[in-house]
Amino acid sequence: MRASTIMRWVTGLGEAFLAIPFLGGLYVIGSGYSLLGVMFVLHAITLILAIRDYSAKSGSIVGLVTSAIAWIPVIGWFMHAVSAVLLIIQAVISHPKRHY
Repeated sequence: MRASTIMRWVTGLGEAFLAIPFLGGLYVIGSGYSLLGVMFVLHAITLILAIRDYSAKSGSIVGLVTSAIAWIPVIGWFMHAVSAVLLIIQAVISHPKRHY
């Protein structure tokens, strides 16, 4: 499995957790919003790996945008949900690395 696929699973599941109404928000607020910074860095790493692997980049880009605007209550929840779905779909349909 490619590193970019593994990171898509990590960031997708992280976004899915943050998209849980109230609970995700409590964790973000409880961390002093630093959790959004951590997710931003993880999305940036995923994007770099996706570029290296010539694979889908849109999930990571949406995740970066989500991390930047997720402090807005309803928009943040919606963006976390969109990012989670997009990243998990991309992780599922990514092709395994071929060794020749």
